[in-house]
Amino acid sequence: MRKFARVDLVFWVMKICATVLGGTMGHYLSAAVNTGLVLRLLIPLVVCIVSVVVQIRAKSFRPALFWTAVLTAGAAGAAVSDFLIRVQKPGHDRAVWILSAALVSVLAVWRASEKTLSLRRMHRRRAEVFYWAAVLVSCAMGSALAAGSQSGFAGIAAWVAGSLAVIALMFFFTRWSRAVLFWSAFVLTGTFGAMLGDLCERPVAHGGLCFGIIGPSSILACLLVGLVGYTNRKNQSAATSL
Repeated sequence: MRKFARVDLVFWVMKICATVLGGTMGHYLSAAVNTGLVLRLLIPLVVCIVSVVVQIRAKSFRPALFWTAVLTAGAAGAAVSDFLIRVQKPGHDRAVWILSAALVSVLAVWRASEKTLSLRRMHRRRAEVFYWAAVLVSCAMGSALAAGSQSGFAGIAAWVAGSLAVIALMFFFTRWSRAVLFWSAFVLTGTFGAMLGDLCERPVAHGGLCFGIIGPSSILACLLVGLVGYTNRKNQSAATSL
């Protein structure tokens, strides 16, 4: 049975919501926990691993489990990005290169092990582990790209929109690898989500909207929960009609 969300427009909206919420949680935890840099990294990583294990052990697609795993991966990815940026000198550029190499490595090992990167042909838990490893690294890479951007929200939004438009055209009009296009879009939407979160948090003097964390996060959480309920009802209706 399918264990992954259908990749459509609703998927990408939910992905951005989960990225903003997860990234905000990860950055907030990194700033709030005064117990050392390593522990700030380990806490969200452990939570992410637990949610992913629950998702992998599920026997069918459950939207709440799936999107909880994505959200916690976003939080862990933000923590990984923060960790690399603080450890590496200069931080942003090296963090992006390290995470880019990590993502390519995960996809390459996945392809060599399973002979395919297609989600429709995933029949073993090992392939699911590769999938969630790629999700985590993609979230971290998106967060690192956003942190290193010097063009502001408008600039990064225009860059992401243009890049996603190119990916969409390549999807419909070329034979480029669907896996490459999917993971490219996954990273870019993560970058957009991270920038959106920063825009809401930053003070006006630094180019932000000064909305804080609670208000925007509550709105996005309600939107994400509503869409999870929508996809859950949609799946139940499809199962009933079979």
